[in-house]
Amino acid sequence: MLAYGLHIGGGVIGLVSGSVALLARKGGWLHRRAGTIFFVSMLVMAVFAGYLAVVVPGQITNLLGGILVFYLVTTAWLTVRHREGRIGVAEKIAFAVILCLFLPFAVLSLQLVTGMAILFKGAPPIGGPERIAVYVITFVVGIAAVMDMKLVIVGGIAGPARIARHLWRMLLALTMATGSAFTNGLPRLLPGPMHVTTIYFVPMLLPLGLLIFWMIRVRLTGWFKSGAALLA
Repeated sequence: MLAYGLHIGGGVIGLVSGSVALLARKGGWLHRRAGTIFFVSMLVMAVFAGYLAVVVPGQITNLLGGILVFYLVTTAWLTVRHREGRIGVAEKIAFAVILCLFLPFAVLSLQLVTGMAILFKGAPPIGGPERIAVYVITFVVGIAAVMDMKLVIVGGIAGPARIARHLWRMLLALTMATGSAFTNGLPRLLPGPMHVTTIYFVPMLLPLGLLIFWMIRVRLTGWFKSGAALLA
């Protein structure tokens, strides 16, 4: 019960603090404090998601999701902790982690596409919207692996690219947490058998839409040059 409480509590605090960080002025005191709380709470949520996936049968896909969230928030935090143009050993370890994570997601996507027997069993069953989610996550993990490889090769990141890396990883983690809350947590609290329909995925559209908005604003406009993007 303690593990469930820490997992759910971390997720709830993460959703609240992440929303505050989104609404706060970027680089300001509130943004930094809410971002730190979001970072810590998401780590707690991800760690106990992984633990529960191991001790509860049939939850291996949740283990992969927990590792991915842990990776996303950690690399996002490291991006603004390091000075521009520098990386450390942690980024190289993160690159190895995302490579190892890409393999099971790629295998799972291949099995779903070809109709092969699913090696990884999870809850809820993979079908419909969940199938699309697996494809999207596999694609995103592949992009993250390529970007991490480039980061390790060039030895650092600076300017708008640095801010974009921080934002998209934090926002994607928030998107995944929102999706988990509404597609996995909420249906379990409702009476009757658990059914996940497309409507449960709608809340994910808000952080996902903000992710797209900020990527466009940071990379394609002069917002960063205006001085409002001083996150570090």
